Amino acid sequence: MGGAERTIPLTYHDFMSAEFRNGSGQRNGEAVAWTDPELTNPHQSAEKAAKVRGMFGAIAGSYDLNNRVHSLWQDQRWRRAGVRAASVKPGDEVLDVACGTGDLTQLFARTHAKRVIGLDFTPAMLEVAREKLPGERAEVASKVQYMEGDAMALPFDNATFDVVSIGFGIRNVSEPPKAIAEFARVLRPGGRLVILEFAQPRNPLMRWFNGLYCARIMPRTATVISGDKTGAYKYLPASVGTFWTPRQMQEALEHAGFRDVTARPMTMGICVCYRALRP
Repeated sequence: MGGAERTIPLTYHDFMSAEFRNGSGQRNGEAVAWTDPELTNPHQSAEKAAKVRGMFGAIAGSYDLNNRVHSLWQDQRWRRAGVRAASVKPGDEVLDVACGTGDLTQLFARTHAKRVIGLDFTPAMLEVAREKLPGERAEVASKVQYMEGDAMALPFDNATFDVVSIGFGIRNVSEPPKAIAEFARVLRPGGRLVILEFAQPRNPLMRWFNGLYCARIMPRTATVISGDKTGAYKYLPASVGTFWTPRQMQEALEHAGFRDVTARPMTMGICVCYRALRP
């Protein structure tokens, strides 16, 4: 796999309470729900990593449907823009972090890439991703490998990949700067980092409408579709509203040593595609 693997240190175990020691984010077999106080800023929760893992495990089966419906079928367009931004060349090796159900991973596999690895720390999401592979052409599916892992401790040697991507996942990481440092470490010189993430639109009217939709409408309809009891679709808009601004994201990337950092807003600023180069 482009270098010897090493054991993944699940660093979030150090601060999780006893009921989360297995890293599943579950108690008595059920994912533990977000509380309203936690949702004022979920990034400050000491149990964020475990709850995120349990939450995504609970909604994995309906995740793709909810993505399509509640992005008004824009989510795949955003992912295709991310693939274009990566400028994949023949023979490139790609790592898609927080790959979820594999949509972005499989889009990369349809390019001239030599190999594409999708990594996620939620086993249930990876199960869905693997189930989707037989639907791809054989030459596409043969490029893809899915594996469980932690974005903050990537199980790869230095300078292993030409492209690293993370689609709508960086805000779910416990310590995003650690993950960004890992992205820089595993990229080869000249490698490209592509991050897709939601943001608050700058236009006041669009910002108001997006806030209404994400805070009032989407949590109700998405919960009905998924049957979720973890508060996943309350967490998701709360995690966007309390995460870095595009400028803060660019500064974090520059601080990690990336160069030529750009931020391209899409769909009136609801989504941003970041691109950065590893010197």
